[in-house]
Amino acid sequence: MLVTGGAHRVGAEIVRTLHAAGAQLAVHYRSSGDEAARLVDALNEARPHSAVAIEANLLDTAQIAAIVATALHAFGRLDVLVNNASTFYPTPVGAITEAHWDDILGTNLKAPLFLSQAAAPALRAARGLIVNIADIHGQRPLRHHTTYSIAKAGLVMLTRSLARELAPEVRVNAIAPGPVMWPVGGADEALKAEIIERTALKRLGTARDVALAARYFAVDAPFVTGQILAVDGGRSVAW
Repeated sequence: MLVTGGAHRVGAEIVRTLHAAGAQLAVHYRSSGDEAARLVDALNEARPHSAVAIEANLLDTAQIAAIVATALHAFGRLDVLVNNASTFYPTPVGAITEAHWDDILGTNLKAPLFLSQAAAPALRAARGLIVNIADIHGQRPLRHHTTYSIAKAGLVMLTRSLARELAPEVRVNAIAPGPVMWPVGGADEALKAEIIERTALKRLGTARDVALAARYFAVDAPFVTGQILAVDGGRSVAW
């Protein structure tokens, strides 16, 4: 299995959860080399030769084929691709630049497309799976995150399109997390309270909740494709 952005936060939890289910993991990272090394070392200590780290910049499409090739070289096959890597930061509409657009769309939409394209032959051979990590704001926009919301909306449509294009050999699904982790830079306490109040279950989720959804698609859902699973505590029905 190949997980992009797999060295920390939600990606690392997906990696640990799939590894615990018996998978061999190729853990992609861009700048989190120390975290990736610690994670891979821990996985290999638990089960030798079960994990490798792959450094690459997903904005450079010339590197994408090499990511897939490295994963195949390490384990001989590729059953699951998890497009988890994401870029997220607030930018009001008036401050959007072309560089911002290229960064957000490149990481959240362009890279998953070209990674899926590069991985498709191996996934077809394995009758495998693509899991895209979308966002509930791909269906309802988030204020000051216009470009991000556009990118995640595109990822939702990419999921459904690939489900048609790659069937019957490859299943393609997406997970749309809601409030499972606050941004790296934190969030205003009043905003946190408002978000939780407008979430049906009245609490924050965890990275583990997203990882369990990924495991469901990988292990327990052989007849499910083209679906977007909201893991949001009911946020999308309570806001």
